[in-house]
Amino acid sequence: MSTAIRIVVADDERMVRTALRVILDAEAGLEVVGEAATGAEAVSVVRRLRPDVVLMDVRMPEIDGIRATEQILGTLDPPPRIVVVTTFENDSYVYDALRAGAAGFLLKRAAAEELVQAVRLVARSDSLLFPAAVRGLADRYGRQKVSAAPPWVARLTEREAEVLRLMAAGLTNAEIAGRLRVGPATAKSHVAAVLAKTGARDRTQAVIAAYESGFITPG
Repeated sequence: MSTAIRIVVADDERMVRTALRVILDAEAGLEVVGEAATGAEAVSVVRRLRPDVVLMDVRMPEIDGIRATEQILGTLDPPPRIVVVTTFENDSYVYDALRAGAAGFLLKRAAAEELVQAVRLVARSDSLLFPAAVRGLADRYGRQKVSAAPPWVARLTEREAEVLRLMAAGLTNAEIAGRLRVGPATAKSHVAAVLAKTGARDRTQAVIAAYESGFITPG
């Protein structure tokens, strides 16, 4: 039975889809199993093929990548990991896609090795994809949404608060364990508790929640 990471590529430009497919299919353990040219088609293809990772253009016909992300994550269990592929890094559309549940984003001009690394990393779900870039978006757009601190902030233990800050810095479970001098299983348990208390789907949403709540402040 194949253990390859199964990928769907969604982009309204055929040349972009072809380029991504060529790069990914050339890598051992990665397999592009489907393509979509519109947001609506992306939802349909992903529901049918149940890939592990979706590369999602943020601007597409019919419905955009944000709505497509919401529909996919709202109807599939377990859901795939979605990476937004975009032309512009500092884009409110990208931030909205992350808020909708995308695990991270990747620039279309990224090198082939960055693309491959991103797919492998989000499939593992053990780190934040390009943490500095995610923090930059959260700083720029998340602080506009800060109001009163939500109840989960007060429910975090001191250790969980420390873990959330380390997650925002992009540390993996192993790195968190090393920093806190605890075992890997303990670190994983703390991360799971943070996700549960913040109501986050994964690390990216936890970091966004941390900025939007005012728990983490810029600087």
